[in-house]
Amino acid sequence: MASSGDLRKYIRDIPDFPTPGIVFKDIMPLLRDSGAFQSTVEQLSRLHADVDLVCGIDARGFILAGAVALEMGVGFVPIRKKGKLPGETDSISYLLEYGEAELEMQADGIQPGQQCLIVDDVIATGGTAAAAADLIFRRGGLLVGYAFLLELAFLQGVKKLPQPETARSLVVYD
Repeated sequence: MASSGDLRKYIRDIPDFPTPGIVFKDIMPLLRDSGAFQSTVEQLSRLHADVDLVCGIDARGFILAGAVALEMGVGFVPIRKKGKLPGETDSISYLLEYGEAELEMQADGIQPGQQCLIVDDVIATGGTAAAAADLIFRRGGLLVGYAFLLELAFLQGVKKLPQPETARSLVVYD
């Protein structure tokens, strides 16, 4: 199994994406390598216990969260960009490091009292994960914590999260 330090070699920087001045952390090489991908899923699955649902954030978070939910033997709830989910949804607007966005979750995705884990590929400024947590709270869900593949610690996004002490990351960039 690849250690969290070994996972770094599967992550590459793409400068000026999606906008000038942003250095995008591309995890596609990690996803293409079955051993690195499997190791990532196994490590993320061990970061938290007592979970009823894994909530994955659009879009790369889906890839990780769906696999983590299967590994943990629990359900998966997608948290998507506006207009991508059918049926009744809850939505929330939030700021991110290069603009504004809106997330949605199906209104019946979480039942009151369910223990939820948020999984995403990257925690940067914290806006997306904080918005996802707010959606969970609105439906009466309980937040067990967060599991991230990458943390851009220099942006201090974890500090902006509800329950920041529950955030765990496999790879941290200081």
